[in-house]
Amino acid sequence: MAKAVKTTTKKTLAEALAAKTDMTKKAAAEAVNVIFDEMAETLKDGGIVDVNGFGKFTVKTRQGRKGVNPRTGEELVIKASKVPGFKASKTLKDLVK
Repeated sequence: MAKAVKTTTKKTLAEALAAKTDMTKKAAAEAVNVIFDEMAETLKDGGIVDVNGFGKFTVKTRQGRKGVNPRTGEELVIKASKVPGFKASKTLKDLVK
């Protein structure tokens, strides 16, 4: 039988924060939202989010390229775009091994 996979959500992060501190669940949820909002805003502005012991979030630029519409076989041009990237820290990599 397959092992059950644990999924962590913003809600479970907030509940864990509330349980480990003297915060209410509502205050913890707000704190988690502020953290993720700040991370998103930094990336939106082209910055880097470096979480010591966890990893580094960056914005990567994908070059424009030619593609093919699988339905029609028609060639098309895919525009360049920016995408979020993540590189795990050595600490996180060692922990996952």
